[in-house]
Amino acid sequence: MISGRGLGHTGGTLDKLESIPGFSSQQSPEQMLKILNSVGCCIVGQSKNLVPADKIFYEMRDVTATVDSLPLITASIMSKKVSENLSALILDVKFGAAAQSPTIEEAKNLAHSLVNVGVSLGIPTIALITNMDTPIGRCVGNSLEVIEALQCLEGQGPEDLRELVLQTGGYLLWLCGLADSETHGAAKISNVLQDGSALQCFRKMVEAQGVKPEIARTLSSNSKLGEASHSEELTVSKTGTVELIRARPIAEVLNALGAGRKNATDVINHSVGAELLVRVGQHVEKGKTYTM
Repeated sequence: MISGRGLGHTGGTLDKLESIPGFSSQQSPEQMLKILNSVGCCIVGQSKNLVPADKIFYEMRDVTATVDSLPLITASIMSKKVSENLSALILDVKFGAAAQSPTIEEAKNLAHSLVNVGVSLGIPTIALITNMDTPIGRCVGNSLEVIEALQCLEGQGPEDLRELVLQTGGYLLWLCGLADSETHGAAKISNVLQDGSALQCFRKMVEAQGVKPEIARTLSSNSKLGEASHSEELTVSKTGTVELIRARPIAEVLNALGAGRKNATDVINHSVGAELLVRVGQHVEKGKTYTM
């Protein structure tokens, strides 16, 4: 899979994976083929030889107020996907306060644009439209989100994150002809999460992409992927019920602290992040810690 880096307040898959010491997203076509044949998957970024024009546009969008441009979003996503020679494509299109598409109508427009391009190029394509007003899972930030993903690969993790993984994975297996239905596909995904084989595959992938064997082969949700130099607990000011957790302000604050970029050349601090200790609908007492 060819992935990207953070844009604006949104995080990037490559930035998150690079919080694992030694992980390299830059692989030659020969190296990618070798990894695919031996492991079955790899996650890489653009390079001077791999969708090079998109790399230029991607960096420019982040600093020219064109992050939300529908044609550029479509071109960026689909140029990478088409170059992968896919059997099928599942897209998770977000809407809400923390998404690139604030309204469901904008998300639908983007979804239609992406699906139309995919289908016209011969790729069976489905777009799921999901809400991003509230953070998915409990963690926000590069290394913390990797830890949370590892929890999911261990058959645990937050229920909303697990549900999204099962839904997207289920549709993908069905679209590829590897499951009789989305439900059957989701069940197969659940099985590999529970039996540990998905985690083992992830460990093999990161090792093949530069992570030292002694780190890759023991990678788990207990791994230390960067220690923040400072931490602080925030407490509830009064007793009540959590009605909303606003994802965008959290992302913007963490970006300002170094989790993201203001300029294309900025270096990310992978240890910057926040863990949410309450969920929407939960009753909380005054003085309870709600994030740290």
